[in-house]
Amino acid sequence: MSERIVDARGSFCPGPLMELISNMKMMSVGDTLELLSTDAGSAADVPEWIQKVGHEMLDTRQDDAGTWHIRVRKTK
Repeated sequence: MSERIVDARGSFCPGPLMELISNMKMMSVGDTLELLSTDAGSAADVPEWIQKVGHEMLDTRQDDAGTWHIRVRKTK
């Protein structure tokens, strides 16, 4: 299993979500991905998509610089 970091800071909706989707397609089941995003919409859009497609949300937090760190695990 591996972990991938996708830096989508500075990109606006739907950019960060599209980056996440394209990277998830290249990953194996069990791999994790951390999306870095400065778009506040990502904090709502990504969990909604993850639930819709059936992957696992691991963590969502915003750091002091305003960057969202959204971690997900590919489950299928």
